[in-house]
Amino acid sequence: MLLTSSTTGLKTPWIAALLSAALALVFISSVSAQETTPRPPITDDQVNAIAKQMFCPVCENTPLDVCPTQACIEWRELIRDLLAEGKTEAEIKQYFVDRFGDRVLAAPPARGLNWLVYIIPPIAILAGVLILIGAVRSWRKPVTATTQPTTAGSQVGTPLDDEYAKRLEEELRKL
Repeated sequence: MLLTSSTTGLKTPWIAALLSAALALVFISSVSAQETTPRPPITDDQVNAIAKQMFCPVCENTPLDVCPTQACIEWRELIRDLLAEGKTEAEIKQYFVDRFGDRVLAAPPARGLNWLVYIIPPIAILAGVLILIGAVRSWRKPVTATTQPTTAGSQVGTPLDDEYAKRLEEELRKL
């Protein structure tokens, strides 16, 4: 028998150690084979949802999700890799801002002078509406009788105009 030795008795501990090491390897390998559930592959829609909020580093005013340049293709692949690592949208955008500055973002952050971008357009629209309302009101006001000089030196609405109108009517009746 292998487990017992008639002369020294040394074979039993070695075999027990080998068996326990083999069992430990079986359990460890089965645990390591059971990784966490694999993440679903990152879709183009997920990548483009972030890419459309960023601008191409090469082309001016071209969103990253539609730009065909090689730099944009590489950036979209980098976004895909960062999503696969489990990064959030905010972390990915911050990654690009840290490397390339705020100019890569489609909407600048509201800090520094950038906050004016969010305040000036509403103020300009409100001012335009108020000017338009004032103009429409002035167009709708009735025109008041103003005194305008005539060629004969008389003024509109004076008794001379009434006399002239009466004489004109009398002459027209005669015809």
